[in-house]
Amino acid sequence: MEIQFWKMNGAGNDFVVIDNRDHRYALTQEQIARLCDRHRGVGADGLLAVEPAEQGADYRMRYYNADGGEAEMCGNGARCFGRFANFLNGFALHQVSFETPAGMIGATFHGDNVQIKMSEPFGLQQDLALEVAGTELAVHFLNTGVPHAVVFVGDIDEVPVKEWGAALRYHKTFAPKGTNANFVHRMGTSHIAIRTYERGVEDETLACGTGTVACALIHHLRTGQPAPISVDVRSGDTLEINFTSEGGTFKDVTLTGPAEIVFQGTLQL
Repeated sequence: MEIQFWKMNGAGNDFVVIDNRDHRYALTQEQIARLCDRHRGVGADGLLAVEPAEQGADYRMRYYNADGGEAEMCGNGARCFGRFANFLNGFALHQVSFETPAGMIGATFHGDNVQIKMSEPFGLQQDLALEVAGTELAVHFLNTGVPHAVVFVGDIDEVPVKEWGAALRYHKTFAPKGTNANFVHRMGTSHIAIRTYERGVEDETLACGTGTVACALIHHLRTGQPAPISVDVRSGDTLEINFTSEGGTFKDVTLTGPAEIVFQGTLQL
């Protein structure tokens, strides 16, 4: 089977994107994993598929991690999805909406940046004392479309992200589905830097959109710093998180950052 794809990048989080509006592709988990394989395929943190909407949005977004497993949501992926939807419409759109298992997402376009309106976060837990790879850590948790554990650290460059990330990802507290793991350093009052271990990729990635949102919101809860909050990711990009907050409840959460088409190609599967 020949498959046409586009390669996209959102703040260093990279994706294979396919136009599946006519349902021409019915890819297996193994085929998706091969496409995302950096040695035997295109190479990506995940795959995005554009499909027809079912409940009144413009499109339906399907997102698969690099291991081929489908996930509810991906923040940087959603920004790339929005940019790609605009590309399919000759870049004539001002906004686009799409369905995800995590809820309805809206995207608007601001030059090189795409802003997405997130579904409302849920499942907040703070100050969980967990043993992680032999070290006791204060862990916070928030689901921003997918689950995220958040740990504040003093030196982000010295954090054993892969070791601690894997231990948190498979920790019994977050069983059976597991969690993504984020490590946060406070750079300033409304400025943080993060590193993320992603479930499904099973390694550190250069950026994670839903992770930046989780970290920004928990930073707000811990410090009282208002929106917007700037988040530096490992790629060197800075994403901006906006929100309103009342009594620990968040509304109107947005994520803004770059999303670009890198190249287009075909591949035999």
